[in-house]
Amino acid sequence: MNDYQQEQLEALRIVRQGLARMDESDRGALKNEIGAYDRFRQTVDAFLQRHFSGVCTRLCYQSRTSACCSKDGIITFFADAVVNALHAAPEQLDRMEAALQQVNSGHRCVYLADDGCIWAVRPVVCAMFLCDRAMETVFKDNPQAREQWQELRSQEKTFKWPDRPVLFDHLEKVFIDMGYRSSLMHLNFSPGLLMVKKKAGLL
Repeated sequence: MNDYQQEQLEALRIVRQGLARMDESDRGALKNEIGAYDRFRQTVDAFLQRHFSGVCTRLCYQSRTSACCSKDGIITFFADAVVNALHAAPEQLDRMEAALQQVNSGHRCVYLADDGCIWAVRPVVCAMFLCDRAMETVFKDNPQAREQWQELRSQEKTFKWPDRPVLFDHLEKVFIDMGYRSSLMHLNFSPGLLMVKKKAGLL
């Protein structure tokens, strides 16, 4: 298990422990709080399925040249782990823990199994990644799709870019208030994002 896997495993275990400490009412409230984000992700998935499924399968998956699922290359936020755990069954989280504790000797992301990504809800960085080749192929003859994608990118910022109160910041604080700390809590411990919050008058 390398440093990347250790960091991911620690965050996953913190989320599982924190959620286990909450009563059913608190967990239900947390699920309600991520409702708008869930709907956003469903919209993103529908857009990608409609416009990019065939293109990405042909250009990357079948040729095994994809850079989006490279080894130790997936950036995750602590909030990604929280959202995933709120949607995943215990056995799915067990599978993630098991995968993170195995030596990843291949070139692929530790979360990428033979049957696909093992996250219940993929990290937002993964969901919003489109390579230049794919975008050029789809957008060159479909300016409306390009505009829709730009709008989705703008919506993404409203959940994770802390120049205003955002969900990803709130989810970190829920666990910080419970006494937890994780290196994936970027919105509360990253100097760059703390500067964004300070400039916005949030600190």
